[in-house]
Amino acid sequence: MKKKKIEKAFLPVSKDEMVERGWYYYDFLVVTADAYIDHPSFGTAIIARVLEAEGYRVAILAQPDWHSADAFLAMGRPRLGAMLCSGNLDSMVAHYTAAKKPRSEDFYSPGKKAGLRPDHAVIVYANRVREAFPGLPIVIGGLEASLRRFAHYDYWDDKVRRSALADAGADILVYGMGEYASREIARRLKKKEPVASLIDIRGTAVLVNDPSVCAYPSVTLPSFEEVRTNIRAYADATRIEYAEHDPIRGRALIQQHDKRWLIVNPPAMPLTSKELDFVAELPYTRQYHPMYEPMGGVPGLEEVKFSVIHNRGCFGGCNFCSLAFHQGRMVTSRSHESVIREVTALTKLPDFKGYINDVGGPSANFRHYSCQKQAKYGMCAERRCLAPTPCPNLDADHSDYLALLRKLRAIPGIKKVFVRSGIRYDYMLQDKNDDFFAELVKYHISGQLKVAPEHCIDSVLDYMGKPHIDVYERFMDKYKRLNNKFCKEQYIVPYLMSSHPGSTLQDAVALAEYLNKMGRQPEQVQDFYPTPGTISTCMYYTGIDPTTMKSVYVAKTFHEKAMQRALLQWKRPDKRRLVIEALKEAGREDLIGYGPECLVRPDAPQQRRPKNAAEKPPEPKKPQNKQGWAKAKPKKNTRPGKGKR
Repeated sequence: MKKKKIEKAFLPVSKDEMVERGWYYYDFLVVTADAYIDHPSFGTAIIARVLEAEGYRVAILAQPDWHSADAFLAMGRPRLGAMLCSGNLDSMVAHYTAAKKPRSEDFYSPGKKAGLRPDHAVIVYANRVREAFPGLPIVIGGLEASLRRFAHYDYWDDKVRRSALADAGADILVYGMGEYASREIARRLKKKEPVASLIDIRGTAVLVNDPSVCAYPSVTLPSFEEVRTNIRAYADATRIEYAEHDPIRGRALIQQHDKRWLIVNPPAMPLTSKELDFVAELPYTRQYHPMYEPMGGVPGLEEVKFSVIHNRGCFGGCNFCSLAFHQGRMVTSRSHESVIREVTALTKLPDFKGYINDVGGPSANFRHYSCQKQAKYGMCAERRCLAPTPCPNLDADHSDYLALLRKLRAIPGIKKVFVRSGIRYDYMLQDKNDDFFAELVKYHISGQLKVAPEHCIDSVLDYMGKPHIDVYERFMDKYKRLNNKFCKEQYIVPYLMSSHPGSTLQDAVALAEYLNKMGRQPEQVQDFYPTPGTISTCMYYTGIDPTTMKSVYVAKTFHEKAMQRALLQWKRPDKRRLVIEALKEAGREDLIGYGPECLVRPDAPQQRRPKNAAEKPPEPKKPQNKQGWAKAKPKKNTRPGKGKR
């Protein structure tokens, strides 16, 4: 990638800002459903800056009014094309909870205001751009397009939808981390190649009339009509999609949609360390656009403003997470020098207080391939790196990450460097050298460490693609020992999930029992959310595990899901009736009583209060915090999770 020297300034968002730059035309219109935040944690900013570095004139249209084409016309017709995305989240996830209730806040909008993005944003935007600029090449990308590139189950519509490319009527869909594909599309459009001829670019999907034009060895998936009407065909398609999602050994995938064929070309190669450095060090302002200041700013920036992403990709293999299907399973990382330059620059900002909030990424302690053979052969199609047991070829080595953290701690102006994005504890335990674990505890935890055991039942964890609970317990023991060694009072924030496919009501009761024995009721409980494109969502829709093609139990009614969640929050008074109902339905009335193993007390018989009885009820006992567990915090209306497990 060639880097053109560019001064730090926001890309134009209006005709006036174009004129200030002396622009009377521009090349690409980049439309996003997020507010405009010019930061390397935001895909819109990355793609726009990459194109700018190639010499193209790029304008940003953030959260336009989609009810007409007027907002799309404001800066005039772009010379080469429009690139559209839903922002950092799928628009439906941004709008709705797992219970399908509208969210009251949007952290990627000014002032957290909800309702500034449409449902199925890339489809809506594509239709408006086509209305505004007939014949203009339209490219859709980002997380929403990436995870919806095949025919897919949509939780909110409760049906199988066509590829987002088909519904949007766009020319090209870019999936994954789109730097390579976006640059190649731009280069060929500049050469005046017809957009219909751009059918061979890795990391893209196109619709064609004749599947024989596919430029790569291919596999044919069950058609849209088949997966829409046959759950086994849907599960089989999901299995193939994941097996072929590899930049080295992966083949193109073809899926008929009505009278046309969807061609999903093989994934692009992950960026090299040098290329990641280049992308991370483009001239981002690292701010939201000043037009949002009167509206209270954009809260989505706060979490990442003083954080650094050092890697991409994840070989963790969690079935409910969309990350690997988007970024890929092959981990690549930035150079130490690049990260040091970024952190040093952060220390010069006027509001910097000395704390780097996170040196992370998809899984913070991944810095390299999980094994050496991947560079030549790619990731294994039928094997996992970590769960249910680690692969014998796993290269568990934290020395490079530890060396990076040590260098960052030594930068003048740095008080603390934290790791907050999530640690893969099972990977840590495979490292024979304890130096990283020791220094993590000693220097890099801000009171609490986030990890994700998710459940305690092995069969459920197998469906999740997570390690068994004994691994978590070994990690906890080691964590406590190290905290005692360094005289630290630090806790664990364990992420837990209710109603994942494979979890019965009895399994949820067993998890509640497990937590009760440990003396802890966690605040961090996530209802399973069937987001597009994941293996777990396939299980939810089909009742079939696509990795084995065997049936799996699924809790589908909102009431059963509410009961499973209530069991993990059994001490909350508002959950009491649901907990009692769940225990009775599960045949576990033995947990209704007064013993220490009981979750709730039985309903008290109605008695007439004596006239002289005290009116004031006894003070409830204050809960004792157990060593190694995070203290309970008041429940907040939090933004959707980042998918890091």
